[in-house]
Amino acid sequence: MGIILVILGLFAILVLWAISLYNRLVRLRNGREQAFADVDVQLRQRHDLIPQLVEAVKGYMVHERGVLTEITEARANAMKATSINDKIAAETRLSTALDGLRVQVEAYPDLKASQNFLDLQNEISDVENKIAAARRFFNSATKELNVATELFPSNIIATLFNFKREPMFELGENRATIEEPPQIKFQ
Repeated sequence: MGIILVILGLFAILVLWAISLYNRLVRLRNGREQAFADVDVQLRQRHDLIPQLVEAVKGYMVHERGVLTEITEARANAMKATSINDKIAAETRLSTALDGLRVQVEAYPDLKASQNFLDLQNEISDVENKIAAARRFFNSATKELNVATELFPSNIIATLFNFKREPMFELGENRATIEEPPQIKFQ
């Protein structure tokens, strides 16, 4: 009878330990999702500013409609994305399109001198900085979850309950360009 109690006690400890690991993984997954919600708030602010920026630029950039069309399409795709991974891919495309606009703006000194454009550019720079901060927090939460799903013994529970390695919010090949601080030039 004593050995049965010891076995039952060990089994109870093992079950409690597994529940604890599972609950930790759930907390980490929810923390990652909350961190992305913070990123999403900043992305929505950027989405709201983009139409204003496009309108401010339209009158000056008659020949570069393709750049404006690309930004508009990338914004629409970013707003339609539903999953975290789809949003990451769409936002990377939008960042690339905005970089194309920055390059084109250099050819228009009147546009760069427009107070409306400068105000919008400052607002977008501010939002981009907030996105970068929120993205760092999201990547930190993702790293914690990924480590927990890969380390022994929590990887056993992670495998049993379909927790998997999640992608970071990477900037792709534009990382060096996007991570540069925004530059505002007055000529």
